[in-house]
Amino acid sequence: MQSARARLLAVVDAYRCDHIGGTIILVLPSNIRIAPALPFLGRMSDESSVPVDGEEAAPFLSNLDFFILSLMAGMAVYWFFFKNKQKEQPTFKKLSVAPLSRSASYDPSFINKMKNSNRNVVVFYGSQTGTGEEFAGRLAKDCAGYGMKGMVADPEECEMEDLSRLTEIDNGLAIFCMATYGEGDPTDNAQEFYEWLQTGDVELNGVKFAVFGLGNKTYEHFNAMGKYVDKRLEELGAERVFEVGSGDDDGNIEEDFVTWREKFWPAVCEHFGVEATGDQVNVRQYTLTEHDDLPAEKVFRGEIARLRSFDNQRPPYDAKNPYLAAVKVNRELHKGGDRSCMHIEFDISGSKIRYEAGDHVAVYPMNDPDSVKAIGKRLGVDLDKIITLTNVDEEASKKHPFPNPCSYRTALLHYMDITSCPRTHILRELAEYAEDEKDKEFLLKLTSATPEGKSLYNEWIIKSHRTILHILEDLPSIAAPIDHICELLPRLQARYYSISSSPKQDPTSIHITAVLVEYETKTNRTIKGVATNWLALMKPAENGAVHRVPIYVRKSQFRLPFKTALPVIMIGPGTGLAPFRGFLQERHYLKTEGKPVGDTILYFGCRKSAEDYIYEDELAEYMKNQTLTKLHLAFSRDQEKKVYVQHLLNQNKEETWKLLEAGGHLYVCGDARNMARDVHDTLMNIIQECGGLDSSRAADYIKKLQNKGRYSCDVWS
Repeated sequence: MQSARARLLAVVDAYRCDHIGGTIILVLPSNIRIAPALPFLGRMSDESSVPVDGEEAAPFLSNLDFFILSLMAGMAVYWFFFKNKQKEQPTFKKLSVAPLSRSASYDPSFINKMKNSNRNVVVFYGSQTGTGEEFAGRLAKDCAGYGMKGMVADPEECEMEDLSRLTEIDNGLAIFCMATYGEGDPTDNAQEFYEWLQTGDVELNGVKFAVFGLGNKTYEHFNAMGKYVDKRLEELGAERVFEVGSGDDDGNIEEDFVTWREKFWPAVCEHFGVEATGDQVNVRQYTLTEHDDLPAEKVFRGEIARLRSFDNQRPPYDAKNPYLAAVKVNRELHKGGDRSCMHIEFDISGSKIRYEAGDHVAVYPMNDPDSVKAIGKRLGVDLDKIITLTNVDEEASKKHPFPNPCSYRTALLHYMDITSCPRTHILRELAEYAEDEKDKEFLLKLTSATPEGKSLYNEWIIKSHRTILHILEDLPSIAAPIDHICELLPRLQARYYSISSSPKQDPTSIHITAVLVEYETKTNRTIKGVATNWLALMKPAENGAVHRVPIYVRKSQFRLPFKTALPVIMIGPGTGLAPFRGFLQERHYLKTEGKPVGDTILYFGCRKSAEDYIYEDELAEYMKNQTLTKLHLAFSRDQEKKVYVQHLLNQNKEETWKLLEAGGHLYVCGDARNMARDVHDTLMNIIQECGGLDSSRAADYIKKLQNKGRYSCDVWS
C-alpha cells in the first residue's frame, strides 16, 4: 500500500493552479476521486480512495491533504470575490508648495556679507568651551585699531567653499581660532570644515590667512587642529601672513594669546601696508532694551536655545535641546576623609536617549544663587528686571549674547560664567568704569602686554583665582553697568562626565561619578565647582520632590573591542574608574548571555582603602563571579612609600606585553597631567624591555595600537 508521504507528494505534484480571467481552476489527476456528495469546502471523507494498479483501493486524502486543498480553495474564493473588486480610490486635495520665505537680507555666503558691510577680515572659530569664540571676537574687534573691519563667523554656518573668493575683497584676510578637542579631534562646530579641508578639491591661491590654535599640553595631540588647518591651507595654495599661534590651557592661555596677538598685528600692517590708528576705543557690541510688561511666556528662564523647551520637551536631545532628567539616586561613595565623591543616576526613561558604555554625558549647571545675589547687591541693580541685548551689527550671525529676553538673575544664574578668571579684555573695559584713578591705572597695568603686566595678571588674577565678583569687591570704585558685564562675560558651558554605567544593564538611566570641587585661595576665599556643588544639592527628597538636570549625551570613541573574546586592560585611578564600571557591567552581561569574554584586568588606585576606595563592593562581586580576571589595587597613602597604578603596571610587565601581543586593548582614564603621562612612559618601557625594541620602534608600536583603537585614553587636566 502506498505510504501517506508518497500519496501526499503525488497530490502536491499533481495539483496545478491555472489563472484564467481572474478565476482559479483546480485541475486534479484522473485517479483522484472526491465524493460528490460532499460540498467542495466541506469536510472531506476519510473514505475517499485512489485505486492503484494491482492493489485494492485505499484511503487517499488525509487531514494534511484536506488542509492543502482547503487552502487552495480559500485562495480561489478570495480571488473571485475580493481581488478583482474595484477598490475605492481615495481622493486627495491637491497641495501647492510655497517657497520658504526669508528676509531680503538673508545670504548664506560670508563673502557677500563682507562685501555688503565693507569688511575685509573674517575670523572663524572652532570652539567647544567658548574660548575660541571669545578670542575670535577680540581679534575682530581689534581690526578697528588698524584701519580694517572684521566679522566673526562660525564655519558650521558658512559656505566654506567661498573661502577661495576672499581674493575678491581688497586686503582680504581670514583668521582661524581653532581649538582641539579630545584626542586631536576638531570641535563639533568645525567638524564639517575639517572634512571639507580633507577633500582637497579647492584652490586657495592668493587667499591670505593666519591661525591661532587652542589646546592643552597635557594631551598627546597638542593643538592638532590648529596645526592641521595651518598646514592644510598652505598646501591648498593659501598664503600665511603670520606664524601659527599655540595657546596652552594647562598653562596661561590668555598670556599665550596676548603675546601672539601683539606680534600678529604688526605683521598684518606690514603685509597689507596699513598703519595702526592707535584707537583703543571700547565700543559696545550690544544695545540694551528694558521690558516692563512682557508676558511671562515670552521670557527665557534658563532654556538653552528654544523658548519653553523645558516645559514642552521633545526629542532629539542635544547641546541646544537638552533633556530634563530626574535625579533618582545621589549617594556618597567615600567612606571617610574630608573629600566627597558622588554617585548620581539620571532617569532617561521615555526620553528615547541612547548611549553606550564609554560615552560622555553633558550637564548644564546653574551658578550659586548667593554669588548672583552678591553681584546684584554690589552693582545696586534689580536682578528681576527683564532685558534684551541686541547686536548692533546687523550682519552678525549671533544676534544676542545669550537667550533673551530674560531677567538679569536668569542671565547670571544660567548663562554667564561668573566663576572663571576674567580675561584681560574684560578688565580693560572695566577700567573705563573705575572712578578712582588708582584703580584704573592698576587695571590698565594688569592688562598690558608688557612682562610686568603679564606677571601681575598671572599673580593677581590667575594664582589668586579672582572672579568677577572678587574684582568688584576688591576694587570698589568700579561702577560698571550690569548689562555691559553681561555682554563681556563668557557663556556658562556644559560640564562633561564619563558615563559610569552600561545600557546593557540599565538602559533607562545614566550614571556619573563626580568628586565635589572645593578649595581655598590665597585671598582666603572659597572656590566651589559650579556643577558638582549644584549637583550635590540634587538629592531625591522623602516628600517625593523631584530635581531635574538638563543633560545630553555626547558620543565617544572610548569603546570596548567589538570581539568580546579579546582581553582588555583598564587603568583608572579615582574617578577614572567611571567608564570602566560601565565596561564591567557590559562584560558581565555578555558572560551571563553565554558570550565568550576575554581576560578583563583592572588597575585602580586611590589614597586610602578605608576612605576613598569607591565601588569596592561591586569590584569584589565582579572578582567573585569572574567578570574581573584580575584586580590590581594601589593605595598611595596606606604605606610610607607611595604606590601608584603605573608602578603596578610595571610589576606586571610580562602579563601586559603578553596580552598586547594577543590582540588586547588597553584603556586609560583619569588625570592627564601626571597619571596618564606616567602610564604612557611605563608602557613604552614595557614594550622596549619585553618586546626587545628600541625607543623609536616602541613609539611606532604604540602609534599602531592607537591607530587601531587598541590604546585609548579618556583623560582630563
